[in-house]
Amino acid sequence: MTYPNPKETIELIKNLVSIPSPSGNTNEVITFVETYLTNLNVECKRNRKGGLIATLPGKDTSNHRMLTAHVDTLGAIVKEIKPSGRLKLDLIGGFRFNSIEGEYCQIETAAGKSFSGTILMHQTSVHVYKDAGKAERNQANMEVRIDEKVHTAEEVRALGIEVGDFVSFDPRVQILPSGYIKSRHLDDKASVGILLQLIKHIVEEKLVLPYTTHFLISNNEEIGYGGNSNITPETVEYLAVDMGAMGDGQATDEYTVSICVKDASGPYHYELRKKLTELAKKKNIGYQLDIYPYYGSDASAAIRSGNDIVHGLIGPGIDSSHAFERTHISSIDETTKLLYHYVQSEMVLV
Repeated sequence: MTYPNPKETIELIKNLVSIPSPSGNTNEVITFVETYLTNLNVECKRNRKGGLIATLPGKDTSNHRMLTAHVDTLGAIVKEIKPSGRLKLDLIGGFRFNSIEGEYCQIETAAGKSFSGTILMHQTSVHVYKDAGKAERNQANMEVRIDEKVHTAEEVRALGIEVGDFVSFDPRVQILPSGYIKSRHLDDKASVGILLQLIKHIVEEKLVLPYTTHFLISNNEEIGYGGNSNITPETVEYLAVDMGAMGDGQATDEYTVSICVKDASGPYHYELRKKLTELAKKKNIGYQLDIYPYYGSDASAAIRSGNDIVHGLIGPGIDSSHAFERTHISSIDETTKLLYHYVQSEMVLV
């Protein structure tokens, strides 16, 4: 028995986080994933929302599984072009302005041109603004400084920049000798990389799964509805693969797989959770059980949409979620191992 190589997974994650994909503007990264799967001769199709569904046939074609990870990320959109030539932003996804202060960014116009910028407080210079450190980090005070010779709204519009243009953040990805990978957007491109490597391993090893299994690469999770549709009526188990959140009172760490017991949507399916825990114990996989108090997943979106499914949530532990994120190769590896055994296991209700 062999597992997917975690070092190869991390290199794939590096490629994924380097592709801008804020919710609402994900075609480039979906195309990357689609090409990756097509090269493996895996059947895949896009849904009308722009997500991608890959299918591996199994022995049982009457009961299906679906695993999902989301490729969309946090980002922003141009709300206003200020008279000074700076940009006011509206946020995409659940994060705070302070987490992007000082970040390099990219503005993509509707015509496909890209411009570099930096997200700053209007009152940045301590030599000019006495209360620079005390001013609130909010939409009124934060702005984008464009790296072009523009000083008026008219000059900005002459570049092709307009209200509604997407703004993505520099991931600043680094893979360190210590085994850490730090980057923006590990939520949830770490999990996407894990699933893609798992699919590749299944194909190359010619493994036959017990059930037909779908892999949804969703593209609207950060805004709440990525995984709420395109679930086949044969689907019994639906497992979201998303980050485990770390912080005070949390059990999740950067070295194990996190198995979610409950999040803001309520408890996940008890029997599936117990099965995942028993699999981890049986296969000597490092895991933590945890509750995420301010969290929702594609699995909870699927339940809210009325799907009659068994739902679960697991994923690598990610430090500083929705900010400067970090995880370790150990967590990538343990999550991969649990998924490897899960997709070859019997269902809890069949």
